[in-house]
Amino acid sequence: MADYFIGPERANLHGHLSNKIPPALRIRSGDTVTFSTLEGDWRLERPAKPESSSGLFFPRKLPEDCGHALCGPIYIEGARPGMTLAAHLEKIVPSDWGWSRVGDGDLDHLRRIECQEGEYFLIWDLDKKRGTCRSHRGHQVAMSPFMGVLAVAPDSVEPVSTHPPGLHGANLDCRELIEGSTLYLPIFTEGALFSVGDGHAAQGDGESGCTAIECPMKEVRIRLEIQEGSFGSPVADTPGGWVAFGFSESLTDASYNALGNMALLMERLYGYEYREALSMCSVAVNLRITQIVNGIRGVHAILPKGSIFQ
Repeated sequence: MADYFIGPERANLHGHLSNKIPPALRIRSGDTVTFSTLEGDWRLERPAKPESSSGLFFPRKLPEDCGHALCGPIYIEGARPGMTLAAHLEKIVPSDWGWSRVGDGDLDHLRRIECQEGEYFLIWDLDKKRGTCRSHRGHQVAMSPFMGVLAVAPDSVEPVSTHPPGLHGANLDCRELIEGSTLYLPIFTEGALFSVGDGHAAQGDGESGCTAIECPMKEVRIRLEIQEGSFGSPVADTPGGWVAFGFSESLTDASYNALGNMALLMERLYGYEYREALSMCSVAVNLRITQIVNGIRGVHAILPKGSIFQ
């Protein structure tokens, strides 16, 4: 199997999703790509001041680059609609800085959290050796890096926003997708056209303020493998357990979507019939809010490792 590197250069960056974006790289199933990514807002350097406008930004082409700074897309030979792309997340290494904010973003979310008087912006130092993140105001949290956006191209020639999650992946913002996880995405177009970006150094379930600790990634090593058949929606095998997702403007609907997708996954994993799977979900599966900030809310269902014995 071959190894490749993709850095944040103009030919490798895009801020929307579409099946018409020319591939930055063509690989075979089982090959590995190491990405170096910008932070999601296209910054090239640490903000000098605690505000969203601070910093040197990569030049964008608007309106097509209005979304996250994504690296790719990667064309995988032999990938066809109806198949699955397995993205094996082998290594995730952040840079040494990041930022977070509340008070800017989706207006409905800001109204609901009663934070409309302006932004509160933090600049973070990331200490990979200690595994900690420390803000310029002295806050300190544990580091747990993951990628916010992991996506295949949707079945669309028109630009699709990177911000809402969907069946093609995109802005999942799921903190379970750490190093050692495998994300399975249904393929909608020839070659799959895989993209990645929006690095996070730490985030709580829900991403409830407005952002995670947004950061560039020094090294994101992903082995990309195509498989026959499809789960029908994104699912993941993570160190914490199997994960199924649900997405909707309604958090209630997203919860039921995640539950139904987990039941279908358990049918596949254990040979259960549907009611049996739902019964086992009730005693072994945890429903968690993925994020409430992207307009399309996300819920993920987790079946912890070792919770069901065969």
